[in-house]
Amino acid sequence: MSGEITCPRCGQPVDTQARQCSSCGIDLALAAILAEQSLTSSISFSAGAPLAPEILVPRLGAFLMERGVLNTGDLQRALEIHREYSQAGKPRLFGKLLLELGLVDRETLDQVITEQILKLHEALQQSNRQLEQRVQERTVELQRALSKLSQLNELKSNFISNISHELRTPLTHMKGYLSIFVEGGLGPLTPQQEEALDVVMRAEARLEKLIEDLIQFSLAARSELSLNLTSTNIPELIQATLSRVKKQARAKNINLHTSFPDTLPPVWIDSEKIAWVLHQLLDNAIKFTHKGGHVIVEAVTEKNMVTMRVTDSGIGIAPERLNELFEPFHQLDSSDTRRYGGVGLGLALARRIVESHGSTIHVQSKLGRGSRFEFPLPIVDEQHV
Repeated sequence: MSGEITCPRCGQPVDTQARQCSSCGIDLALAAILAEQSLTSSISFSAGAPLAPEILVPRLGAFLMERGVLNTGDLQRALEIHREYSQAGKPRLFGKLLLELGLVDRETLDQVITEQILKLHEALQQSNRQLEQRVQERTVELQRALSKLSQLNELKSNFISNISHELRTPLTHMKGYLSIFVEGGLGPLTPQQEEALDVVMRAEARLEKLIEDLIQFSLAARSELSLNLTSTNIPELIQATLSRVKKQARAKNINLHTSFPDTLPPVWIDSEKIAWVLHQLLDNAIKFTHKGGHVIVEAVTEKNMVTMRVTDSGIGIAPERLNELFEPFHQLDSSDTRRYGGVGLGLALARRIVESHGSTIHVQSKLGRGSRFEFPLPIVDEQHV
């Protein structure tokens, strides 16, 4: 975004690459989150008391009394008769009843009603002016709130990107020394040490993946998700991605299957990013499928698109929770003892990548019976050549 970004706490300009405000010292990521929560909770509309212009217009009987046409006794008698007609199921207009009782003449009644209509019209115009002013004021408030939210989102995105890059450096050192240990560069290892190092290496690989997800998500959040579109062979992309998850599938005795025609047309995509999406979907499918289950990767031609599908026989998702799948930093099981790891960024980023290709991810799932994720990709045509 353009324009100067200020600290949510002290209002002073801040360096978008900094983690703390140089003026007040507050953690900018925390300040941005708290300010966003406060801002979004304050911009909801309140129904308030409904506008009722008619309360500004005096009732017919009271107006006639003010004009000296009716006295209190006549008005009370007319009201009582009017009530009796209503109770008998024969309601009468009050003005017409006054004429029948001889309490007012036609000319006076018409004049009073005309004045009432004019007063009502004036009251409606005044209410409309007040409503327009309220709408204008509210519009300005919302524009300010949206501008502030945009600044806060940029602060959070910068923090995610910065901290992720900072984590990369120590992680690279850890990975290097772990590789040396595993290869025996620092002396022979006992079987117990080799087993322990294998656990650490798997944890390091998982941490590296999480950090990469954070970096990619921060780029997408700042609209810096650039695409390198090329003609791509889908079967080759599928096989290359499957090779990355075969070890994970074997560990759970999960059967991996593929299904696609021999003559599948090439698609116009960023092959690296779509491979990342496919890997994410396969990783989730294997993670949430019980031992001995199956995962199927399909590709089918539909009109001028190739649709990719990943289907599993896993735990499935409740229908009322499907809309939560693509929320960033959100896990369907958010308890402290949840069985499945992750920070809730994979599917959020996968959707952004697919949407940047002009497509969308569709989900079908049945609780306890598995899920299917699919998204169409454009076939290479003359405009791409």
